[in-house]
Amino acid sequence: MKVLIANRGEIAIRIMRACREMGLGTVAVYSECDRVAPHVGFADEAYGIGASEPRESYLRIDRLLDVAERADVWAVHPGYGFLAENAQFAAAVREAGRVFIGPPTEAIALMGGKVAARAAARAAGVRVVPGTDAPIDPELADAALLALAEDIGYPLLAKAVAGGGGKGMRRVDEPSALVAALAAARSEAGSAFGDSAVYLERQLQRPRHIEVQVLGDEHGTVVPFVERECSIQRRHQKVVEEAPAVDMPRARRVAMADAAASIARAVGYSSAGTVEFLVDESGDFYFLEMNTRLQVEHGVTEAVTGIDLVQWQIRIAQGAPLDLAPDRALTPTGHAIECRVYAEDPDASFLPSPGVVRHLRAPAGPGIRDDSCAMAGGEVPLFYDPLISKVVAWGADRDAATARMRRAMDEYEVIGVKTTIPFFRWLLRTEAFATGAVDTTFLDATLAERDGRPFVEPSAEAEELAVISAAVHMFLEASRLEAARATDVGSQWRRTARRDALRA
Repeated sequence: MKVLIANRGEIAIRIMRACREMGLGTVAVYSECDRVAPHVGFADEAYGIGASEPRESYLRIDRLLDVAERADVWAVHPGYGFLAENAQFAAAVREAGRVFIGPPTEAIALMGGKVAARAAARAAGVRVVPGTDAPIDPELADAALLALAEDIGYPLLAKAVAGGGGKGMRRVDEPSALVAALAAARSEAGSAFGDSAVYLERQLQRPRHIEVQVLGDEHGTVVPFVERECSIQRRHQKVVEEAPAVDMPRARRVAMADAAASIARAVGYSSAGTVEFLVDESGDFYFLEMNTRLQVEHGVTEAVTGIDLVQWQIRIAQGAPLDLAPDRALTPTGHAIECRVYAEDPDASFLPSPGVVRHLRAPAGPGIRDDSCAMAGGEVPLFYDPLISKVVAWGADRDAATARMRRAMDEYEVIGVKTTIPFFRWLLRTEAFATGAVDTTFLDATLAERDGRPFVEPSAEAEELAVISAAVHMFLEASRLEAARATDVGSQWRRTARRDALRA
């Protein structure tokens, strides 16, 4: 049997490895700029699906189904991103007679809309962040809108109903900014997701972002896992994830796990999914959203439980019962931290840094896992998320995991493109990270305080060497120019003679 991986990069390779261990063949797809990408060579078969732009390749359902037919695959794994949470894609795969390695189409459709997902959570008896129960009517009068916001309470967020990743989201601190923020959120949501619907949600003060991994089978069994901490975020996008969460009482862990499992059961969920919560300063938690796919940060859960989530996705798709012991999934062994290494320039507001990787030395050694799609001589394309790798460090406790991640980031070398590695070297040595005293506002506030100060600050020795190097360079350049002037006449005669000889 063969599995088509409808994705690219490190997640495609991660899924292929799971398939290979299970004796399944792998089929890759690639766009024009990914023709020689690592995931293409890693697969047993590979097929081109179009131009570099995602809408002409990785988002083309018709071309993906054509490859599934030509390669005669048993199943399709969507990975994450692109079409992973697209109910239309899941339905099309199943209608074509293939197996979709993921949740039921109905669950994807239901939980993909944040307003409907909030309603499902409430129906399952789980608290949600206070907000509107329906998308905001674009025709709603400003006075009525302001009254609605007043009932919710400031500060609040105008949030896209669809999508994620911090897009289509605007914070509103006072009534005078509401109308403009709502318009901006609608515009960005429409461009990013093709759906401009937005709703209002209260902005909790200094919350932590905690999520619970779940697995469900097709026989009604749902198993929740130990939680992940995702509070270190930049502009609502996760930067560092770890498992378990810092200072998580056992009672709250069990309560959050039960809540996540209740929501999954209520919507008839199967396969891997993640229920996300916000935890306020008093320890109360609120449902935020559910991601109906494998998460980028699944590796930290695998590291502390020893359970291969991708292989379980495949087994569940094969109809196997979920026979995991709940205590095993909920009880971590050690601690794991993940850093997402991007081709971004942290000293230029994290702008993307596409280009060719001229040199690469990845971290390795005890307790280090590097899920990567980069190679020396390979290109980081402009068209996609510039993720280079996900580095996971495991240790017997959080201090040990942190020490290993510091060592891993110090080992990591990438030349040719700017990366977030210097940023992680700094972050992992901050007092706030060491103590775990962080919330979702920590990183943005800290970056604002740095006010553009570079993450790689030259030492006094480096500055002295730079001055000496510059002086030597100036001396050698002056000597070269003087020598050139002294021999200019003879050199000109020789150049002319050579030129004439070549013409002959």
